[in-house]
Amino acid sequence: MSKTEHPMMDDMALEALFEASRTEAPLPSEALLARIMADAEAEAAARERPAQSPVRPRTGVIAAVLGVLGGWPAVAGMVTATVAGIWVGFAAPDQLNTLAGGLLLTDDSGFAASYELEDIVPGGAGLGTLLEEG
Repeated sequence: MSKTEHPMMDDMALEALFEASRTEAPLPSEALLARIMADAEAEAAARERPAQSPVRPRTGVIAAVLGVLGGWPAVAGMVTATVAGIWVGFAAPDQLNTLAGGLLLTDDSGFAASYELEDIVPGGAGLGTLLEEG
Protein backbone atom coordinates (compact mmCIF):
# COMPACT_ATOMS: atom_id res chain seq x y z
CA MET A 1 0.00 0.00 0.00
CA SER A 2 1.39 3.39 -0.97
CA LYS A 3 1.14 6.52 1.14
CA THR A 4 0.91 8.77 -1.92
CA GLU A 5 -1.58 8.66 -4.72
CA HIS A 6 0.95 9.93 -7.26
CA PRO A 7 3.43 7.57 -8.80
CA MET A 8 6.92 7.92 -7.44
CA MET A 9 9.33 10.02 -9.47
CA ASP A 10 12.40 8.29 -10.71
CA ASP A 11 15.87 9.77 -10.25
CA MET A 12 16.02 11.24 -13.77
CA ALA A 13 12.74 13.17 -13.39
CA LEU A 14 13.79 14.39 -9.97
CA GLU A 15 17.18 15.53 -11.28
CA ALA A 16 15.46 17.42 -14.11
CA LEU A 17 13.27 19.19 -11.57
CA PHE A 18 16.29 20.21 -9.49
CA GLU A 19 18.17 21.42 -12.60
CA ALA A 20 15.25 23.61 -13.60
CA SER A 21 15.14 25.19 -10.16
CA ARG A 22 18.88 25.87 -10.28
CA THR A 23 18.75 27.72 -13.60
CA GLU A 24 15.64 29.81 -12.95
CA ALA A 25 16.34 31.66 -9.70
CA PRO A 26 13.33 33.75 -8.68
CA LEU A 27 14.01 37.45 -8.16
CA PRO A 28 11.86 39.76 -6.03
CA SER A 29 9.92 42.42 -7.87
CA GLU A 30 10.90 46.08 -7.79
CA ALA A 31 7.70 46.94 -5.88
CA LEU A 32 8.58 44.46 -3.12
CA LEU A 33 12.12 45.82 -2.82
CA ALA A 34 10.76 49.40 -2.64
CA ARG A 35 8.35 48.45 0.18
CA ILE A 36 11.15 46.71 2.10
CA MET A 37 13.40 49.78 1.81
CA ALA A 38 10.56 52.10 2.90
CA ASP A 39 9.94 49.95 6.00
CA ALA A 40 13.66 49.89 6.81
CA GLU A 41 13.97 53.69 6.51
CA ALA A 42 10.90 54.22 8.71
CA GLU A 43 12.33 51.88 11.36
CA ALA A 44 15.72 53.63 11.26
CA ALA A 45 14.05 57.02 11.71
CA ALA A 46 11.99 55.71 14.64
CA ARG A 47 15.12 54.42 16.39
CA GLU A 48 16.86 57.79 16.06
CA ARG A 49 14.08 59.59 17.97
CA PRO A 50 14.30 59.48 21.77
CA ALA A 51 11.80 57.13 23.34
CA GLN A 52 9.02 58.77 25.32
CA SER A 53 7.81 56.99 28.40
CA PRO A 54 4.09 56.32 28.20
CA VAL A 55 3.74 56.16 31.98
CA ARG A 56 4.00 59.27 34.12
CA PRO A 57 6.58 58.78 36.87
CA ARG A 58 5.11 58.54 40.35
CA THR A 59 5.73 61.33 42.77
CA GLY A 60 4.84 61.24 46.40
CA VAL A 61 5.94 60.10 49.80
CA ILE A 62 5.09 56.42 49.32
CA ALA A 63 6.83 56.30 45.93
CA ALA A 64 9.92 57.95 47.42
CA VAL A 65 10.03 55.47 50.32
CA LEU A 66 9.55 52.53 47.95
CA GLY A 67 12.35 53.86 45.76
CA VAL A 68 14.72 54.16 48.71
CA LEU A 69 13.89 50.66 50.00
CA GLY A 70 14.23 48.97 46.61
CA GLY A 71 10.65 48.70 45.35
CA TRP A 72 7.77 46.39 46.11
CA PRO A 73 9.77 43.12 46.12
CA ALA A 74 12.12 44.44 48.81
CA VAL A 75 9.24 45.79 50.90
CA ALA A 76 7.41 42.46 50.61
CA GLY A 77 10.51 40.64 51.88
CA MET A 78 10.88 43.01 54.81
CA VAL A 79 7.20 42.63 55.74
CA THR A 80 7.52 38.85 55.61
CA ALA A 81 10.60 38.91 57.83
CA THR A 82 8.87 41.27 60.26
CA VAL A 83 5.79 39.07 60.55
CA ALA A 84 7.95 35.97 61.04
CA GLY A 85 9.99 37.76 63.72
CA ILE A 86 6.88 38.86 65.58
CA TRP A 87 5.48 35.34 65.44
CA VAL A 88 8.69 33.79 66.74
CA GLY A 89 8.88 36.47 69.43
CA PHE A 90 5.40 35.81 70.77
CA ALA A 91 5.34 32.03 70.32
CA ALA A 92 5.86 30.00 73.46
CA PRO A 93 9.04 27.87 73.61
CA ASP A 94 6.91 24.73 73.79
CA GLN A 95 5.30 25.60 70.47
CA LEU A 96 8.70 26.24 68.90
CA ASN A 97 9.93 22.93 70.29
CA THR A 98 6.96 21.17 68.71
CA LEU A 99 7.77 22.72 65.34
CA ALA A 100 11.43 21.71 65.72
CA GLY A 101 10.49 18.11 66.42
CA GLY A 102 11.51 18.20 70.10
CA LEU A 103 15.14 19.06 69.41
CA LEU A 104 15.30 22.52 70.97
CA LEU A 105 14.32 22.26 74.61
CA THR A 106 15.70 18.95 75.82
CA ASP A 107 18.21 18.56 78.66
CA ASP A 108 20.50 15.59 79.37
CA SER A 109 17.71 13.46 80.82
CA GLY A 110 15.63 13.83 77.66
CA PHE A 111 12.90 15.89 79.30
CA ALA A 112 11.90 19.25 77.93
CA ALA A 113 13.31 22.17 79.87
CA SER A 114 10.84 24.70 81.22
CA TYR A 115 11.51 28.40 81.40
CA GLU A 116 10.36 30.77 84.07
CA LEU A 117 9.73 34.45 83.44
CA GLU A 118 12.99 35.33 85.21
CA ASP A 119 14.95 33.15 82.77
CA ILE A 120 13.56 34.90 79.71
CA VAL A 121 13.29 38.50 80.95
CA PRO A 122 16.06 39.71 83.30
CA GLY A 123 14.45 41.28 86.32
CA GLY A 124 11.20 39.50 85.60
CA ALA A 125 10.37 39.29 89.30
CA GLY A 126 9.89 43.04 89.35
CA LEU A 127 7.67 42.76 86.27
CA GLY A 128 5.53 40.17 88.05
CA THR A 129 5.15 42.53 90.99
CA LEU A 130 4.07 45.35 88.70
CA LEU A 131 1.53 43.13 87.02
CA GLU A 132 0.04 42.10 90.36
CA GLU A 133 -0.27 45.71 91.57
CA GLY A 134 -1.61 47.15 88.31
